[in-house]
Amino acid sequence: MKKDEIEKLITLSSDLRWKIGDEFHDSLAEGIYADASEISNASVSRANEKKKFRLDSKIDSIVTSKTWGFPIMFLILALILWITIVGANYPSAMLSNLLLDNVHPFLKEVAANIGMPWWLDGFLIDGVYLAVAWVVAVMLPPMAIFFPLFTLLEDFGYLPRVAFNMDYLFKKSGAHGKQALTMSMGFGCNAAGVVATRIIDSPRERLIAIITNNFSLCNGRWPTQILIATIFIGAVVPSSFSAVASMSAVIGIAILGIFFMFLTSWALTKTVLKGEVSTFNLELPPYRPPRVLKTIYTSLIDRTLIVLWRAIVFAAPAGAVIWLISNIYIGNESIAAWTINFLDGFGFLLGLNGVILLAYIVAIPANEIVIPTILMLTVLVTGVTGGEGAGVMFELDSVNATGDLLRAGGWTLLTAVNLMLFSLLHNPCSTTIYTIYKETNSLKWTTVATILPIIMGFIVTFLVAQIWRLF
Repeated sequence: MKKDEIEKLITLSSDLRWKIGDEFHDSLAEGIYADASEISNASVSRANEKKKFRLDSKIDSIVTSKTWGFPIMFLILALILWITIVGANYPSAMLSNLLLDNVHPFLKEVAANIGMPWWLDGFLIDGVYLAVAWVVAVMLPPMAIFFPLFTLLEDFGYLPRVAFNMDYLFKKSGAHGKQALTMSMGFGCNAAGVVATRIIDSPRERLIAIITNNFSLCNGRWPTQILIATIFIGAVVPSSFSAVASMSAVIGIAILGIFFMFLTSWALTKTVLKGEVSTFNLELPPYRPPRVLKTIYTSLIDRTLIVLWRAIVFAAPAGAVIWLISNIYIGNESIAAWTINFLDGFGFLLGLNGVILLAYIVAIPANEIVIPTILMLTVLVTGVTGGEGAGVMFELDSVNATGDLLRAGGWTLLTAVNLMLFSLLHNPCSTTIYTIYKETNSLKWTTVATILPIIMGFIVTFLVAQIWRLF
């Protein structure tokens, strides 16, 4: 330490003593020296002295080691995602049965009994209500499981160790080590991941974390990835290996998303967001027992319900639009059919089709309604038997039936692979877009965060389609 810095500290100490009094100053100084002594004794080993066993240090030597740190980190994240996906199946099925199989027919019956016009019945019940019901049934259970589990890890003290492990990689890409935490939160919900970037102090690095959070597969995209991988990827290997092949493909997409996060962070720091990586002094807190009840309460109220409400607000008009474009005709075809025919050429270049592109346009409010919209639009344009009518989103009871319908719509293995890539690399949902604007207060950066992933999605799917067709 330089002489002038030492003099400043002495002056500051004298000023502090004058302001707070000698007795309190001496007590404060004693406390600081006692803490320093404790840290020193725990950290420094002396000759011929028996080293004290510290459980925190022993655990840290494993979870932050170069050998075991990353495998343990990926294993824990994979376990949380597995618990979330498998555990959400049962409550999602119950909610789906209640809201779609019971409440929806009941509302249709009430509308018929009171003589509601067919167009108003369709607009409100088949459009607005169904979209909201799909979002609640598919979105609520995973969030209600993922966020409490994630918060429990945070309370336990493990998440700072994740940031410690990932700090080097993020620093190399010009980002902040704490982005590891916001990235992990994004696997539950990208809107929540964007809010979580508040833990990053540097405005530049926080902006990078916000823009790139969409590359974390959120819970609205996991079902799409798993369904398409099961139908198409699992079908190209022997049945005994189909489950392994399907899950490997989904995990590969998730890892590819992390790669694109690093790549985009690096590109941003070299171009529009140049700057030095800020100093990251991470204090690893002690491990402590999680407060389970408080964690569940706060994660459900502060994260799950707030994000769900925003999704519902945006999903309701999306359902209305889906019903309208399917039931308003221009000539002999609906607006949806005209749009699909118009987009088919561009979709072919991307290894996709017009149905998929239109589904992603109208399903911007929520990724959860992409598959039901794709199935409805496929029935609409192919004339294949299925569904409950134009503009009425639905899902089939079995994976095989869903695969048969998609293949009837012209789907191939290329279509499936590029849909999985496009599901990863496309614009954020409207809830996330709104959250980005609220966090950045900038229309410019909200536009960048919205447009950048979809441009990357077009480029990647186009390249994959052209290379695929060459071979």
